[in-house]
Amino acid sequence: MRLHVNFCALICACSSRDIELFHVKQLRTILTTIIIPATILLAACSRQPPPVDPQLAAAIAGIKAIDNHAHPVLSAPGDREFDALPVDHMEPQSDAVALRPGAFQTPFTAESKAAAKRERGDGYPAWVLDQMGVETMLANRVAMGTSVGPPRFRWVPYADALIFPLDNSRLAAKNSDRGAFFPLEDKLRARYLAEAGLGAMPANLADYLARVVTPTLERHKQGGAVAEKFEAAYLRSLAFDAADAAQADRVYRMRTPNDADYKVLQDYLFRYIAAECGRLGMAVHLHTMAGAGGYFDVAGANPLNLEPVLNDPALRKTKFVMVHGGWPFTREITPLLEKPNAYLDFSAQSLLLSPATLSGILREWLEHVPEKVMFATDAYPYSDEMGWEQSGWISAHNGREALGRALTAMLRDGAITPTRAVELARMVLRENARGLYGL
Repeated sequence: MRLHVNFCALICACSSRDIELFHVKQLRTILTTIIIPATILLAACSRQPPPVDPQLAAAIAGIKAIDNHAHPVLSAPGDREFDALPVDHMEPQSDAVALRPGAFQTPFTAESKAAAKRERGDGYPAWVLDQMGVETMLANRVAMGTSVGPPRFRWVPYADALIFPLDNSRLAAKNSDRGAFFPLEDKLRARYLAEAGLGAMPANLADYLARVVTPTLERHKQGGAVAEKFEAAYLRSLAFDAADAAQADRVYRMRTPNDADYKVLQDYLFRYIAAECGRLGMAVHLHTMAGAGGYFDVAGANPLNLEPVLNDPALRKTKFVMVHGGWPFTREITPLLEKPNAYLDFSAQSLLLSPATLSGILREWLEHVPEKVMFATDAYPYSDEMGWEQSGWISAHNGREALGRALTAMLRDGAITPTRAVELARMVLRENARGLYGL
């Protein structure tokens, strides 16, 4: 390009008499040795390589994924058990661009979804997975149903209600979002009590653990649960400090403790549940990401708050999955992958971020501890326009492209071979989850 520009400047500087002095042969030499090669170079520069290597893209497209985190909805109308804390009740907030009406296109329309439901009945949710390229989806649900069950769907129930066993009215008064959330947790805890055959809370902590908490977790395990889900970041900070049983029992007997005392009991119960999950062979899933709602405590969801839990020797048998990959704390979460019991997925990031942006995050994780990184969509019924089908399809599509971009960049930098790129793709899309859950 520089030669081309300099030659043009030379011609412009020449007088007509000077130009006449050029021999035709000299002009031909200049054309063939300078301008034509420069033009070819410019044309070549304008043809940028695709962001994803074509062969790698084909390989990624052919891998049936395991979706580590989603909220599938039953075929039957009126289902509200896709989340213990549905977010559609919140005050208006500044929606991310990706969630605004008209910001997305998918194969799903209201008409096509209605037709598919009529045609497929209870097989509709599994058909949605086929459109997403997903073989197995981990279903975050209060309970499963006839249209959402194994082997295509594996259960991840909710444990938050168990760590808030007392009067939650003080916590509910913090803001309107929590004012709606805590009554839902109270309702779910009452359900767990009823399933345990109890009509009232036990008098002391030891009985609560023995008669409610452990039996609930064991029923979930027997019902096919592969993990327990905590949405605690919507309710409090993820800083679960160490607390002994005597302290926790003292608070439990208060029934209406202050916030500081109540936190002691919550912290103890969380660690107890985490230890029980390890004993039962279930993972612990935690929301680690800026969440929905204008009152969400983003700093409280920082995954670094979990480091004391990950470092607790009593919890080393429990596998912790930091759902959503900690965004915006994606760099902070990276060194936590070195903990032997720490994993993450990039659900929701593949919906809210562009593939170009997400690819940089994925590359950093893949260069660090790739065995701990898992594909997920967070398919969720956000609205009538964006149901779990649309959000899941967009996330699956963008997630695959982001993974392809990250691996292609590593390929072109010589950091990995083509064989290793496909191996890493399979690990992220399915093999890491298969190993973690024994699927």
